[in-house]
Amino acid sequence: MDTKELLKKVRKIEIKTRRLSDHIFSGEYHTSFKGRGMTFSEVRQYQYGDDIRAIDWNVTARYNEAHVKVFEEERELTMMLMVDISGSESFGSKNQFKKDIVTEIAATMAFSATQNNDKIGLILFSDEIELYIPPKKGRSHVLRIIRELIEFQPKSHKTDIAQALKFLSGTQKKKAIVFVISDFMSENYENTLKIAAKKHDITGIRVYDIREEKMPDLGMVSMLDAETGEIQLVNTGSKSVRMNYEKLYHEKLNYFKDTFSKSGSGVVNTRVDESYVTKLLSYFKSR
Repeated sequence: MDTKELLKKVRKIEIKTRRLSDHIFSGEYHTSFKGRGMTFSEVRQYQYGDDIRAIDWNVTARYNEAHVKVFEEERELTMMLMVDISGSESFGSKNQFKKDIVTEIAATMAFSATQNNDKIGLILFSDEIELYIPPKKGRSHVLRIIRELIEFQPKSHKTDIAQALKFLSGTQKKKAIVFVISDFMSENYENTLKIAAKKHDITGIRVYDIREEKMPDLGMVSMLDAETGEIQLVNTGSKSVRMNYEKLYHEKLNYFKDTFSKSGSGVVNTRVDESYVTKLLSYFKSR
């Protein structure tokens, strides 16, 4: 993609997603996430009406007089966008690739955070960390993130969500609002998610295509595995083949839902031909 075409694409996404974040998402994002982070400010003497749960017992014992911890709301938050750029994200059957929707969602979230003067960082991952952009503020920074989402070419086509979450825990020492955007056709990330979710406010946004749910009966078909690059001859006319495909698909889907739910993380499911705007707004309002 040449520079002119890339800038045109970036501008198009900015116009669409900025409008959404300005008029729809910024207020909902602010309500859902602002004020969640409380940072320790000072210790002072207990006053009538103070919450007894805030008493600092160590200081109280030292001075033989009740003291309470005072916390203040963190005015600045950090948003981390963790985006799966493995081979399966290039799938699409309704004139829209999953990757396109993922880019729009990430851009919308980034502009919503910018409205609140928050920092935004980006982790692009496959089964390795493909790109890390540390959190910063500002429109030019968001436009750089959009450029990378559009044109970055991964070295690997496989997926390892556990590896990405491990990297998140290693690089983000302070609490962050984290959106993991993927189709979640991965497994074995339960423990790393549990650890990351203790520190961060995590939401998994699953972007999927209707054709991934069921295998159509098309007889003998050559199929390319987007993550391994292997081409296999598959008998889609076989009922057992179709049933096994659906079973595996639903196993991974249930693993995603259960794992995120158990860790206390949020879940959003959006199909490429559905309105992700409606899905995200509904999620924000339910928090």
